[in-house]
Amino acid sequence: MLAARVEYVAPWWVAWLHSVPHLGLRLQPVDSTFNPRDESYRESLMFLGLVAAVCLGLNLIFLAAYVVCACCCRRDEAIQTKRRNSCCVTWTAVVAGLVCCAAVGVGFYGNSETNDGVYQLIYSLDNANHTFSGIDALVSGTTQKMEADLEQHLARLSEILAARGDYIQTLKFMQQMAGNIIVQLSGLPAWREVTTELTELADETGYVEYYRWLSYLLLFILDLLICLVACLGLARRSRGLLASMLCCGVLALLLSWTSLAADTAAAVGTSDFCSAPDTFILNITEDHIRTEVTRYYLYCSQSISSPFQQALTIFQRSLTTMQIQVAGLLQFAVPLFPTAEKDLLGIQLLLNSSESGLHQLTAMLDCRGLHKDYLDALAGICYDGIEGLLYLGLFSLLAALAFSTMICAGPRAWKHFTTRDRDYDDIDGDDPFNPQARRIAAHNPPRGQLRSFCSYSSGLGSQTSLQPPAQTISNAPVSEYMNQAMLFGGNPRYENVPLIGRGSPPPTYSPSMRATYLSVADEHLRHYGNEFPA
Repeated sequence: MLAARVEYVAPWWVAWLHSVPHLGLRLQPVDSTFNPRDESYRESLMFLGLVAAVCLGLNLIFLAAYVVCACCCRRDEAIQTKRRNSCCVTWTAVVAGLVCCAAVGVGFYGNSETNDGVYQLIYSLDNANHTFSGIDALVSGTTQKMEADLEQHLARLSEILAARGDYIQTLKFMQQMAGNIIVQLSGLPAWREVTTELTELADETGYVEYYRWLSYLLLFILDLLICLVACLGLARRSRGLLASMLCCGVLALLLSWTSLAADTAAAVGTSDFCSAPDTFILNITEDHIRTEVTRYYLYCSQSISSPFQQALTIFQRSLTTMQIQVAGLLQFAVPLFPTAEKDLLGIQLLLNSSESGLHQLTAMLDCRGLHKDYLDALAGICYDGIEGLLYLGLFSLLAALAFSTMICAGPRAWKHFTTRDRDYDDIDGDDPFNPQARRIAAHNPPRGQLRSFCSYSSGLGSQTSLQPPAQTISNAPVSEYMNQAMLFGGNPRYENVPLIGRGSPPPTYSPSMRATYLSVADEHLRHYGNEFPA
């Protein structure tokens, strides 16, 4: 009695994807029945990829127009406006980074689901191959025993029992039963071609799946690295990192749309197969396997009888009859012809092993094992596989949105960095408190002034022997300061000259800078001394 079939029910996303319009390259409707050998059907899947390519083109045109407008547009550079733009750019980058991270998380889940589904398909194909190989091995082994081994025993027994005609008739009857077994075994389907095709399919599927999984893993890592570069560029206000992020962002955008095209075509094509898998398998196996055999394994219901039942019944009856004949010869012929015992025992052992093989063959030919493998394969590809492809498509859309946002925020960040540097450039380059001047001085130290500074400020030689250029100083405050300085050591230090009239902390001056400063201060006192007498 066959167990009731566990019905395969396609998930809702299979019906949804199968209802997607199938159009050829000339926009003519195409039958949505899964048929990869049909050129028009393959064109309908390619058309879905072209739709994603058109979306990519529109996305790039929009980004190019936005970047041109952002670079050419002049905005007010007031402080509040700049702060507002900086805050907007920062929050835009933060949101885009979060969206990218969420997309990568969704992609990891989808990639894992697809991988699990594909490897469940491969595992089911391997199990089916093991069953088919076992059936062929049992059939060939039993045939070999009946054709060669049994024939040798019967030939020797014919020589030994040649004096007894009734025993010779029994041996001929046994040979006839062995012939019936061989005929029934030859009527069973040979699964050698099917096994070869399934092995190639499993190997190719595993090969493609490995590189598909690895490619998506590398894409996830690339997306995360681009987000990291964007964060570093904004944090350090580096235009180099920002330019790298923009270039890599365009590349990631291209890869995202490409993956979306591949995922869409694969999901729709797989859904077309999952909507009617039995029909497709019946069509592709009709040239290799009888239709009733294929239906027996695909549907496996109690209403369908086994196409091998008759052959297995004849096999069982023939074996039973031969065992009875051998038992009779052992009982009556061996006392008369003792030399026949060895061959009769060999035939009995052969028949017993053939009966054990018959039970194994009956279990392997039963539809329940192969039908379970079939359902497992459908569950792997139609449930986990397509579900994973849908999540990967969602990842591609979110990644494209995130990188489009980053590319849009790039020109604003670039202008903000440029405005900040220009604000530093507006400050006097000689101001020692200017960060820009400090950066320039750090990379290009004034070598001539450094030699003069060391000559007058170091303690390696006598400071009284190294005199600065002669200066004519006539202002009282400086003379008073110099007189006071003589009281604290007799030798003035030039770096301690104050900023006269400004009340600022004194910077470090070289002798040349001091002479220039004192001459300007002298002219200032002569010009304003007459207007504002003390």
